[in-house]
Amino acid sequence: MISPSLVDEFEHYSSWRDAVYVRVEALRDWLNTRELGDAESELRLNQLLGRLQEDTLNVAFVAEFSRGKSELINAIFFSDYRQRVLPSSAGRTTMCPTELHYTPLHAPSLRLLPIETKIQPGSLADFKLDAAAWTEFPLNIHSADEMSAALMRLADTQRVDAATAEAYGLIDPTDEETARHLAHDGHIEIPRWRHALINFPHPLLKQGLVILDTPGLNAIGTEPELTLSMLPSAHAVLFLLAADTGVTKSDIEIWHHHIAPVGGASRARLVVLNKIDGLWDELKTQAEIDAEITKQVASSAALLDLPLNQIYPVSAQKALVAKVRGDAVLLAKSRLPELEAALTLELIPCKQALVSESSLLVVEDVVVKTTELLETRLAAIQDQVDELAGLRGKNRGVIEGMMVKANEDKQQFDRGLQQFNALRNVFASQVAILREHLGMPALKVEVSRVRLAMEKSYFSAGLREAMGQFFRQVDGNLNASSAVIKDIRAMMEAMYQKFSDEHGLAAVNPPGYSLSKYRKEMVRLERIFDERFNTTLKMLTVGQRQLTTRFFETLASKVVQVFE
Repeated sequence: MISPSLVDEFEHYSSWRDAVYVRVEALRDWLNTRELGDAESELRLNQLLGRLQEDTLNVAFVAEFSRGKSELINAIFFSDYRQRVLPSSAGRTTMCPTELHYTPLHAPSLRLLPIETKIQPGSLADFKLDAAAWTEFPLNIHSADEMSAALMRLADTQRVDAATAEAYGLIDPTDEETARHLAHDGHIEIPRWRHALINFPHPLLKQGLVILDTPGLNAIGTEPELTLSMLPSAHAVLFLLAADTGVTKSDIEIWHHHIAPVGGASRARLVVLNKIDGLWDELKTQAEIDAEITKQVASSAALLDLPLNQIYPVSAQKALVAKVRGDAVLLAKSRLPELEAALTLELIPCKQALVSESSLLVVEDVVVKTTELLETRLAAIQDQVDELAGLRGKNRGVIEGMMVKANEDKQQFDRGLQQFNALRNVFASQVAILREHLGMPALKVEVSRVRLAMEKSYFSAGLREAMGQFFRQVDGNLNASSAVIKDIRAMMEAMYQKFSDEHGLAAVNPPGYSLSKYRKEMVRLERIFDERFNTTLKMLTVGQRQLTTRFFETLASKVVQVFE
């Protein structure tokens, strides 16, 4: 069975999230019923409800081939099926990035995206919207044998010539290791599938858990969306090493280029030293075995520049056997419970804190606006009550005086309306300027310009300049937009203050708007551009057409998503 603490904590989080949804929905309905809401508040509450409804908890398993990722996933999540669900055996089993999730909109199934789509226009996100692009196999969840047989397709490969593999972006023809893998006939074995989606009604997957299995450095390097979107959006990343191989050069490359950069306060990163059962030796004492494991942990921590307590030695294979057989002694020896406890402790509280903070921010803002509206209405009603009370026993002259005052109030309102219309025109002109910088039409024009420049360029300097100019233009638009936003806020503050002074109302602090999170994302994308595209080796070894296609299907499309 799955660790009770992991199940309990995840179910607790799921129940808490559902309760937040109910409370937010009740607030929205209460505001609408009493006519206290406005279009902006309702939009923000509906967006929050949508995020809560679609909320997922993403856990990524990253490692080179043959580190035991699939076995670890089986041990943590699928041991209650009494056998392996994901294929796991010696050598390479999961050949393509695989997502395990659940949606009730589709029957349990395995959907596979053919590798041939790598030379077709469109990103992985685009293909996810095209059901016809995928090959689908049903999963019989009532038969573990049939389900396991169906999932063996994740290990499918095919042989292609070097030119085809290069066109798919899977090999570097100048690499010595690639040359060694090429058979005498010039062919090489490659994955048959580009990506896999497993829709599976597991209890945790039903509650929003999404598992990403990424097979090896080559898969990460040739599928940029893993680096651009999937790994950064993961709430926890489990990076696997193998005790029998130690930390290899490719392990270090994956860690420093793909795992460490996506860390942060909201990301749990756990390093798993798997296959410690290879160090078990009946001719050694338990103390000697423990010392050997500790030595491996220390070596791994030093090479990855991590504290010792961030490395978790386990035996996924023995843990799975122990769970299936109900062997508590073997389970403890496998050390998997320590990893599950750390995963529970680091992952779920971080995720709950993020959702709580974002939800509280929206609700507090709506409540403050509603409170200010109620206070304004109450003050106006109290003034009217006071005036009506003062009319008792008054003569006609007083009433005529009130009519004069009402007329003056109307004139003041008309003057205020004229000022409002004038300010609205100023705001409209500022918003128009903002749209010129941030609007999709302007960005699409820039994307088209850069694509044309890259297609016309036959030298690396021209390609590098076109791509660099794209990021400089986007950065310039964000800087100009920040200045316009600052001016708009200053005008809004002055307008609110004037309105408050003239009408005796409480001062209102206009909501702020910052582009900082978008600027941070652009900095991240520009760093990836420098690492993946803006290198002499890349310019010399990748064809102009292929480089242009990769740039626009990955980085440029991601920039468009940021602006959307």
